[in-house]
Amino acid sequence: MNPTPSQTVGPFYGYALPFPGGGDIATGGITVHGHVYDGAGDPVPDALLEFWQAAPSGDLTGAPGTLRRDQASGALLGRNGVDFTGFGRVPTDADGRWTLRTLVPGNGYISVCVFARGLLHHLYTRIYLAHEAFLDALPSERAHTLLATPEREGLYRFDVHLQGEKETIFFDLG
Repeated sequence: MNPTPSQTVGPFYGYALPFPGGGDIATGGITVHGHVYDGAGDPVPDALLEFWQAAPSGDLTGAPGTLRRDQASGALLGRNGVDFTGFGRVPTDADGRWTLRTLVPGNGYISVCVFARGLLHHLYTRIYLAHEAFLDALPSERAHTLLATPEREGLYRFDVHLQGEKETIFFDLG
């Protein structure tokens, strides 16, 4: 039997998964950016992050099919820039950086799924833009790992630490 991506160490993410404008869920809102770090504190240059979020109204449906293609070549041109989908997919760059442009979610958080080398299964976490009651249910010394740091109005920083002293809280959704 041939190994599948979940049975081998990737990355398999650079081929066909990232798409132009994958981090541009919506314009005119906020920007969330950060890095992905491994257990030694080194940047992960080949991770892929997927984001799901509610619209500002709290609606979770989103608009399907916003990717445009060049009619002549069939190449992906990116999102249409108008419809809010609630979904984004962003690879990290050579320094482990990623950026997401979106609207403030009506339910208070952005869900994140992290794919990275060395992970046999992806990891789920959340980005909270402000303190929410849910965070009070977590160990106080770790709850801050889910809270984005405001840098200025409309700009937030959220780093993902896969292991180590600063490890981000990940959820077991399986």
